[in-house]
Amino acid sequence: MSSPATRLVARSAAAVSYDPRTGEAEGLVPDSDPAAVTHALGEAAAAARAMASADTRARRAWLEALAAAVEAHAEELVALADRESGLGAPRLTGEVARMAMQMRFYAEVALEGSWFGVTIDRQVGNLTGLRRVNQPLGPVAVFGASNFPFAFGLLGNDTASALAAGCPVVAKAHPAHPALCRRLGEIAVEALRRAGAPEGCFGTVSGFAAGQVIVMAPQITAVAFTGSQSGGMALWRLAHEREVVIPVYAEMGTINPVVLTRAGLGRVQEVARGFVESFTLGTGQFCTKPGLLLAPRGAGVVEAVAAVVRASAPSGWMLTEGIRDHYVGGLADLQAAGATLQARITGQAAERDEGASPSGWVAGAALLSVEAADLVPGSRLVAEVFGPVSLVAEYDDLEDLTGTLSRLQGALVAAIMTDAEGGAQDPDLGPVVEALSHLSGRVAVNTWPTGVATSWAQHHGGPWPATSNPSGTSVGAAALVRFTRPIAYQDVPDQALPPALQDANPWHLPRRLDGVLSMPVAP
Repeated sequence: MSSPATRLVARSAAAVSYDPRTGEAEGLVPDSDPAAVTHALGEAAAAARAMASADTRARRAWLEALAAAVEAHAEELVALADRESGLGAPRLTGEVARMAMQMRFYAEVALEGSWFGVTIDRQVGNLTGLRRVNQPLGPVAVFGASNFPFAFGLLGNDTASALAAGCPVVAKAHPAHPALCRRLGEIAVEALRRAGAPEGCFGTVSGFAAGQVIVMAPQITAVAFTGSQSGGMALWRLAHEREVVIPVYAEMGTINPVVLTRAGLGRVQEVARGFVESFTLGTGQFCTKPGLLLAPRGAGVVEAVAAVVRASAPSGWMLTEGIRDHYVGGLADLQAAGATLQARITGQAAERDEGASPSGWVAGAALLSVEAADLVPGSRLVAEVFGPVSLVAEYDDLEDLTGTLSRLQGALVAAIMTDAEGGAQDPDLGPVVEALSHLSGRVAVNTWPTGVATSWAQHHGGPWPATSNPSGTSVGAAALVRFTRPIAYQDVPDQALPPALQDANPWHLPRRLDGVLSMPVAP
């Protein structure tokens, strides 16, 4: 029987590298042929045992080497990314630095070791010697994002956290920036080799068909994806058609609602400016973009936000022609579903300021208003439109507001704007926080939702359709746990246990011993 890779049928022979500012092709990057896909999968499978048994100091060294390598090539990488994304050198320079920071963060998380969840019960009734630990799943397929080519791309959070967890990675190059992905892959392979990481611990493939193959390949044990709902669900369905079903951690994004409470009405102009800045940041191409503002009826919020849109005239380039076309179609869909256009920028400002050809993938901001009663399950009004557009709806009272929130889809993040003092005396704040906590993976007060910190407490996930698995986070220390499974050992002699569970605690991990948490003694 032939392998999945040998049955690969490519839709095209190469990915085209485009400049979004002009729409012109910059070059071709060949798709992976069946032999290359088979090789990457085989190497990842062969590396899995060595990766899992590598101690936490070795894992830290791999990630630190990756961070140093991308920093050393920052100028080259920024130039490549700018040609393929149009995001600009200042933002991309900062994003390279963020990617390196993320790698170092996951290196320290790997070393600290609490994510192993080591638990030892020496005596429980008639049971003796019961020990539990999280162990790596094995090779992970990573599908990075188009909108953050570094922080959430080929070597972003998913790849870094999988390597930290001791899992080999087979990453698929994104068609929005194929040349950048190819170069990032080359840099990563060389850096990991020099750091002494197992051969095959990281590999890349390119092409639509290659992506399908790696999801279906028996060597792959989990999938991590950042992108659209249609793309994430397509991978989820593929993974559930396998003979052995595997988890898919798809971060897909939704409308991420913002609520202005009555206590915040003294800040209407400030909130209007912040809202426009947030939903147009990066030309609205953030998964955390606020797509809906709910405000008290009659407070003039719709008019205030529309005035800011018209005055600031935000516009810019979409990442791909397809994303631009979906944005234009999405605006039409919103109006067909009952939304009223309040302000729209044509995008000509971006062309004039930067001297780009009108053939570039320019998009201007748009604001629409809707009736809160029309925000119901199944309506186009409650689904994400990727790009610089948002909706404003007015509510009558707290009961109307919480009822509206109960009808919305799951979100990655939700925000509340209250009084300037943070809402300590706002009677509506508690009920709104409670309602949003059932809706989203993160609730923010007096903070716009677009920023995502890489930290120990971060959760970047949410109820479906924001993600395919709401218990998983793609950012933060808990991201490692996605790529592990718990296993318990009973009455296993010490020398046969994995190092994380041995009495001597050679990896110096935190442990729960007979129900009591104990911290490791420094080596």
